[in-house]
Amino acid sequence: MSVDTPRRIVLLRHAKADWPQVSDHDRPLADRGRTDAPVAGRRLAETGIALDLTLCSTAVRTRETWKLAVQELPHRPRTVYEERLYEASPGELLALLNETPDDVNNLLLVGHNPGMHALADALAGEAEGDVLARMNRSGFPTAAFAVVEFTGSWKTVEHGVGTLTDFWAPHA
Repeated sequence: MSVDTPRRIVLLRHAKADWPQVSDHDRPLADRGRTDAPVAGRRLAETGIALDLTLCSTAVRTRETWKLAVQELPHRPRTVYEERLYEASPGELLALLNETPDDVNNLLLVGHNPGMHALADALAGEAEGDVLARMNRSGFPTAAFAVVEFTGSWKTVEHGVGTLTDFWAPHA
């Protein structure tokens, strides 16, 4: 695989979570989250991006979001549940991206805010049309996703390397 290969990073924030008396890591989806997650999956399927790998936080709400969203995709990518995605800073998320094997063209991260929003913003050296303004105006709500495209090896992913090509939120 050439280092000039176009690649995509899809950043999906978990759907709306409930607030029961459990640890933050163990919070399940709320009713709205269980409704929004499949909608996000359908919208992701409409992008036509063939995902090669999904890295999903181990938190209950992210795992539930992915379980509902992936059912809407035409192809089920390999999924790795990654503890380091929970409460990850943009720097920690960049380090995870840099570990991605170069046989992966399209990667999905299922995670949390503020990390997902901050990473999308950091990676986007450019943006198509009003995508960046829409993402920043919305604040990257639950079940939203952003798509960043770049060319090169995963080891070279850093601030400003990509183009923000899509942003979608269920209630925007």
